[in-house]
Amino acid sequence: MLLDDASAEFHDFFERHYAELARLAHLLTGEKDGADDLAADALVALWQRWDRLRAAQHPVAYARGVVANLARERIRSAVRERRRVALFWSRSPDEVTGPDVAGVLDVRAALARLPFRKRACVVLRHAFDLSEKDTAAALGISVGTVKSQTSKAMAELERTLGARAVGELAAGRRNR
Repeated sequence: MLLDDASAEFHDFFERHYAELARLAHLLTGEKDGADDLAADALVALWQRWDRLRAAQHPVAYARGVVANLARERIRSAVRERRRVALFWSRSPDEVTGPDVAGVLDVRAALARLPFRKRACVVLRHAFDLSEKDTAAALGISVGTVKSQTSKAMAELERTLGARAVGELAAGRRNR
C-alpha cells in the first residue's frame, strides 16, 4: 500500500475511534480537559506504529490499552505533584463546574477513589460495555483478573454509593 493509503486508513480509524478514546480517558482520569490530550497522545503513538497495527486483528483494543497506560501515568504523575504541593500549601476542595447532577458527581467521586485497575475494569465493562475478554485485552491482564477486579470494585462502589445505585449502574449496561 502507498503511504497515502496508510494515511487514509489511519484518518478513518481516527475519525471512528477518537471520541471513544477521549471518553475512556475522561472516565479513567476524571479530567475532562486532559482526556482529549490523552486520546491525541495515544493516537500519535498508534500512528508511529500504524504500519504494524493496521494489520492487527483488533487495533482499537490496542488503542484502549495505550489510553489506559497513558491515563495510569498521568494519575501517578498527578499524585506525585499533589504530594509535592501539599508539602508547601494546604489543599483546597475541588470545585465542580458545569451542569452535572449529584448522582453523576457521586459516581465520579466513588470511581476516583478506586485503585486504577479496579476503576479501569468497571469503566470498560460498564461504561463501554466491553466483554471480560476485551477488557482483559485492553488492560493486558487475564480474564480472571478482570472478573475479580470488577467484582471487588463493584462491592466497593456498593459500600460507597449503596446497593440501589450500583444496581442501576450495572442495569444500565444490560439495558443498552
